[in-house]
Amino acid sequence: MVDLCLRWLVATHPTTIDYQLSTVNYQLMKRLAIQTIRVYKMAISPYLPNACRFQPTCSQYAIEAIERFGVARGSLMAAGRILRCNPFHPGGFDPVPPKDSTEND
Repeated sequence: MVDLCLRWLVATHPTTIDYQLSTVNYQLMKRLAIQTIRVYKMAISPYLPNACRFQPTCSQYAIEAIERFGVARGSLMAAGRILRCNPFHPGGFDPVPPKDSTEND
């Protein structure tokens, strides 16, 4: 009975089902990326010297960027931040920008 209902639903509303599945996949990717960063913070980061030159830390920046901008854009922003986190950059306070300030770029 459930199978019959699902077949009918997919046949009558294919774009709705595809949209819902893509939304679920997107949320899973987002959670997986954030959980990977949290595992790094708990399992690997404590054994490394405290070297982040920024506030918030690069891992916290990555989590906030992924939450605000999504996996693809947030990961690119985090990668750029990690590349800037080196002895030749002064560091300092560098928060994730608000979402609407980068939409016009």
